Amino acid sequence: MSRVLASPSKYIQGPAELSKIKDRISHLGGPVLFVMGRFAYKNLKRVIEESFKDSGSTVIFEQFGGECTKKEIDRLRAIYRTHNCTVVVGIGGGKALDTAKGVAYYEKAPVVSVPTIASTDAPTSAIAVTYTEDHVFDGNILLPKNPDLVLVDTDVITRAPVRFLVAGMGDALSTYFEAGANAASNHDNFAGGKSTNTSLALARLCYEILIRDGLKAKQSAENRICSRELENIIEANIYLSGVGFESNGLACAHSVYNAFTSLPSCHHMYHGELVAFGTIVQLVLENRAEPEIEEVLRFCTSVGLPVSFAELSTREFTRDELMTVAVAASGPGNFMDSMPFAVTPEMTFDALVAADARGRKYKAQESHCT
Repeated sequence: MSRVLASPSKYIQGPAELSKIKDRISHLGGPVLFVMGRFAYKNLKRVIEESFKDSGSTVIFEQFGGECTKKEIDRLRAIYRTHNCTVVVGIGGGKALDTAKGVAYYEKAPVVSVPTIASTDAPTSAIAVTYTEDHVFDGNILLPKNPDLVLVDTDVITRAPVRFLVAGMGDALSTYFEAGANAASNHDNFAGGKSTNTSLALARLCYEILIRDGLKAKQSAENRICSRELENIIEANIYLSGVGFESNGLACAHSVYNAFTSLPSCHHMYHGELVAFGTIVQLVLENRAEPEIEEVLRFCTSVGLPVSFAELSTREFTRDELMTVAVAASGPGNFMDSMPFAVTPEMTFDALVAADARGRKYKAQESHCT
């Protein structure tokens, strides 16, 4: 089987990059449909208009509806066709970008990702994650290629709420461990082949940067300062995690995330926050060494990622709800078959409970020490 590495055609990161967007994407043609999240539509449209001023290019701005559903993709496709667009640019969070990718996929158009937050690795991937109108995971659209450009304006990212950055670290946290599971099981990645040495090295680098720079990056973001550490974490959250997950694969951590989306009491949680807890579940399921688990728990608690059930839900989980999560996480359509051993719902249930207990114990110890 071939080894395959998937990556966007170009990745550009730096301050004031949005003001250069016309020059960055002019080679792709036009008219251009900008699919914009609410914040982007309200606050960034003027920057884009100024970039395209006197260019003669036609740009169409449309606000994203808030959820990446098949219905929303179809709505935007109609606008794309009405204005004879030939390029799609997504500007916003992961769901806005995935929606733009969905439109580009069905219309066979080039697509550009402009994340306004560093909360997920959606900007780089050739995957669009869809949900139902009730915010429940509804499947993945697999695109034939990655975005033609990922444009990251670090000034915009630095001004975003810090919780998004932390959630992005939670999503990135799983990359290394899920990559290892896929390599051990010799499972295919999302690019249609096996992991490469490069993709595994990128996943490892992603983890190392998180552990080294995560807390300092959060502190910089809290002070609206784009330090070197924050620049590093933005790259880890968006590029390293994005290429790392797609070119290696997902496993237990994201299976647990997908399953938790079925519980209304978890709907206030961000993607990466649930993935972070799923990573702890995976480490427990794999019976990892205590120092490895403790390093992850230390990282999570230092930046504010959840390590227990109480931090995931607006109320206490019932045993039946946890078993529902365990069954969904272990079932077809998820990623548990990427693990290097067979995983039953009972095993997942036990790992969920054990991860919660381990997280509560660690936090209690930390509280006692302080």
